[in-house]
Amino acid sequence: RHRCCHRSTKIYDDGVQPSHKTEYLEKYPGYGNICPPESFKPKPKFQEDQGRMDGTTTFKSDYLPYEIVARPFRPQAEYRPKSGKIDLGTIYQRDYSPHKVGPVTLARPRERKHTSGAKVDTIPTYRDHYRLWKSQRTESCKVEREYEPPSERFGNPSTFQDDYIPRQPNPPPSCKPCETKLPEGPFDGNTIHRSAYVVHEMKPLYVRPREEYKPSDQPFEDLTTHQRDFKGMPGEQAKSCKPESKKLGSDDPFKGTTEFQDRYQPYLVTAPEFHKPREYVPPTDKMDLKSSHRLDYIKHKVGPRAPIKPAPGRKSTGPFQGKTTTKEDYPAWSICPRGLIKNEPQIQKATGKFSSLTTFRSHYIPHQAGPAQSCKPAQAVAQAGPFKDETLYRTEYTPKKPEVCPGQDPDALGYVYVNTDSQGHKFYRQVSPERPSSNCSSVPEEIPAVS
Repeated sequence: RHRCCHRSTKIYDDGVQPSHKTEYLEKYPGYGNICPPESFKPKPKFQEDQGRMDGTTTFKSDYLPYEIVARPFRPQAEYRPKSGKIDLGTIYQRDYSPHKVGPVTLARPRERKHTSGAKVDTIPTYRDHYRLWKSQRTESCKVEREYEPPSERFGNPSTFQDDYIPRQPNPPPSCKPCETKLPEGPFDGNTIHRSAYVVHEMKPLYVRPREEYKPSDQPFEDLTTHQRDFKGMPGEQAKSCKPESKKLGSDDPFKGTTEFQDRYQPYLVTAPEFHKPREYVPPTDKMDLKSSHRLDYIKHKVGPRAPIKPAPGRKSTGPFQGKTTTKEDYPAWSICPRGLIKNEPQIQKATGKFSSLTTFRSHYIPHQAGPAQSCKPAQAVAQAGPFKDETLYRTEYTPKKPEVCPGQDPDALGYVYVNTDSQGHKFYRQVSPERPSSNCSSVPEEIPAVS
């Protein structure tokens, strides 16, 4: 049952056209022009109203209740313990002979340390080869120049002060609107909603009376099938199969010496030498705190800098002109409010009283529902003879040998590689054993394998 999900690829193309036939088409050919069977599914049609629905079904009308017979109860056999004692001995306990085990000797050779009494020279090669040299102080390469004050006077005014000419600013026109007179008379606050609204009297809603609870007259069955059919049988407590715990080890007293104490040899260790730092010797010469800046700098008396703020202009004493071109070209117009455009109602309003009853409330008639009838079938009486559990599948089934893909291990299964098609499938041919009696040479069939 080989199913290939590969698409056609031209990697292994060897000129052979691919065959699109499957194993089903080869083994199961067609038989004439036979049409497929028509579906028995009903076609969707509009079902007309057939009147009121009846609550009875075919199962309720055709069902005949049978008399229920109690199932015979099989009594449980009484437990009787076996006589005698259980042999808890094993082959290991019978064949094992204990031996006295001594301490294990180490196979590691004895550690040896090569020590000498010579004194260690702690002077490193850096201290031995490095020698301090007396170095002279390098002279400064800076060219010393005396300070020469400028002969010309510093000009305080800037180009902005020289080129700036103060001008008298013109007052801008006023943007303040003209004074308007308020309308005379009281404010009319009536709207269309206030004038056209009709007040209706509201009545309380209809409240449906609550029905009283009527308890059932039948007693409540609280027994389950387990509580009704189960009967506890007294029995003995199960014995534990756990073996008894025995003491492991010997009762000989512990010797105070260990292998480490026997083989350990103390060695003489000398204390390490402490390195003393050199004593600090302060310099005898006096430190020169003078720098080139302190020696060459000469202080000068400089006066405060004059402000660059322009001279204050003259203030205008005339009246402020607040007129603009926008105010002159766009005067205020008296605009009346636009009336509301309301369409005339096409449906007349109801004049009667509103009733809160619906069609369901008005037409509904309460009925007292009875208990639902059980549809459980009657319990069939068990036959006295044994149950025949044989089926046609068990009697007529013949087991088949599972096929093995030759691509997993072709040499062990007796297959030889032939070629590979364009879709990547490898074909193998089964090697048939030689037959001396047959004269004809038959070529075995090629079998595809999963790539």
